Amino acid sequence: MLKPQASESRELVNLDGLYRFKVDFDRTGHRDGWFKAPLDTALEMGVPASYNDVFPDKAIRDHVGYVWYQREVRVPRGWAGERIHLRLDSATHEGMVWVDDVLVAQHTGGYMPFSADITDHVTPGRAFRLTISVNNELTQATIPPGTITVTADGRRQQSYLHDFYNYAGLHRSVWLYSTPAVTVDDITVVTGFEGPTGTVDYAITTAGGSGSETVTVSLHDADGVEVATADGATGALVINDVVLWQPGAAYLYSLTAEIRNGTNLLDSYTLPVGVRTVEVRGKEFLINGEPFYFTGFGMHEDHVAIGKGHSNAQMVNDFQLLDWVGANSFRTSHYPYAEEVMEFADRHGIVVIDETAAVGLHLGFGAVFGGIAKKTYEDGGVDAKTAASHRQAIEELVARDKNHPSVVIWSIANEPNGSEEGAREYFEPLAQLTRELDPTRPVGYVNVMFDTPDKELLGDLFDVIMLNRYYGWYLNNGDLETAEQVLEKELREWEAKYGKPIIMTEYGPDTMPGFHSIYEQPWSEEYQAAFLAMYHRVFDRVDAMVGEQVWNFADFQTSNGIMRVDGNKKGVFTRDRRPKPAAFALRQRWTALAGTKNGSTKTVSNP
Repeated sequence: MLKPQASESRELVNLDGLYRFKVDFDRTGHRDGWFKAPLDTALEMGVPASYNDVFPDKAIRDHVGYVWYQREVRVPRGWAGERIHLRLDSATHEGMVWVDDVLVAQHTGGYMPFSADITDHVTPGRAFRLTISVNNELTQATIPPGTITVTADGRRQQSYLHDFYNYAGLHRSVWLYSTPAVTVDDITVVTGFEGPTGTVDYAITTAGGSGSETVTVSLHDADGVEVATADGATGALVINDVVLWQPGAAYLYSLTAEIRNGTNLLDSYTLPVGVRTVEVRGKEFLINGEPFYFTGFGMHEDHVAIGKGHSNAQMVNDFQLLDWVGANSFRTSHYPYAEEVMEFADRHGIVVIDETAAVGLHLGFGAVFGGIAKKTYEDGGVDAKTAASHRQAIEELVARDKNHPSVVIWSIANEPNGSEEGAREYFEPLAQLTRELDPTRPVGYVNVMFDTPDKELLGDLFDVIMLNRYYGWYLNNGDLETAEQVLEKELREWEAKYGKPIIMTEYGPDTMPGFHSIYEQPWSEEYQAAFLAMYHRVFDRVDAMVGEQVWNFADFQTSNGIMRVDGNKKGVFTRDRRPKPAAFALRQRWTALAGTKNGSTKTVSNP
């Protein structure tokens, strides 16, 4: 799944900006054909952004169902003879796209791109009406799942079992782009090295050709110097004196695939490539053959006013704060992030645990979120329909992110029910699918704290053990002495049971900025610092620990509930990115660790 780009053979027009906007309160938009004429509305909405917090209107914020976006788009006149496409980088959670009166695309899954070839429906030099309907509904068949109920007075209400707000809209960019009739349709690279020699195995998929075309591939270093070439749609590039992509020291080559008919260039696509290896060996997690220790956070795409809307400026600020605090990694909790985030991580050497949107697959959480606890793996719960959506989520994630050197683990779910009958039957085929799609990266899922080693049924299916634990908060609240003993006991049980690397993917207490206590009282800033320090003491005593990712990078918005006061306050930074005292303590620890558990400095450039 190649991201559109401008090249010698392709052009790209960004369609971000203001759109006419209308909320389909009565669910009549499709029936009445709102796409057939200019939207009857005085509202406008910026793209990319969530719409929920933009308008001072509770009905819009709480709306369950479709909203509509519309604008005029003019096709560049120079695109005659080219294939013309529309691409939405996401529509949360379902998008339908019309060109004038023609439905050209429909996609379910709120965090993945989708596109349509609209060549037959537009004319270069002329304008068309672009209409997009976006549906925020979650059902038990979607990833993530949810439930919709109708109140006695007819209001539709959405509930869900994940602890972050169900922001909706066009969160990422919209594009109009051209390709030639014969195109580079996809590229897959697998990298390796032995001593000073690097390799890039590649596979190029083409579309639209007659079979007589030739494919050539070239690789250039960061200075633009050609270092390797090859002919054919599949092959291997050999790099002498390779410079590896490393955590904290990114290095990217540029692979260019060209299709020619004789001497005529038909299409060209350039892909950044980082040469590195990832491996699990015993209790160690290895990048480029060297032990790696994860420091960082679970994060959220969440900002004031724009919700989950992507902003390049705010992305840069977040990465700068990651660098300042000494973090070397993050998890895309609990959904795939914008492609720009992945590309930035590639360029700056940040390690990523890449996660699907499969969060809330635990109906036992119903009691926690104000509902009723139910069995998970039964019809109407996490069933065959859920599994079909889950397979789609995994396939699309791997297709989009398979070439990012920053991605080192596929996380296929967050906190599912892993101890109930049916869990193994549900997850074993999904773990197998992920490995078939990409055998080069470890596969994991994130274990919920109810599923202790004596209860869980899934650990042997995965390459790493990823745990979310809140001893000292949800359990043993305010009693860090007992929490320390319980935490260490459980980690040693995981170590003994599987002998695999363990990453703590969530740990941390809610913390109100400015609340202080000499007694390290829960919710105080002092308690957050003491809580994290206790966990770090335990991590340092357990050999199998290979990472710590605090929950959360920054405070974030959630649905309403008595457990939350204007959202989740477990951030080390506030929602507007001001540091809490714990951020300074983490900075001291992580700067000293520098990517290895014992804090030693290792050189892993060219072995």
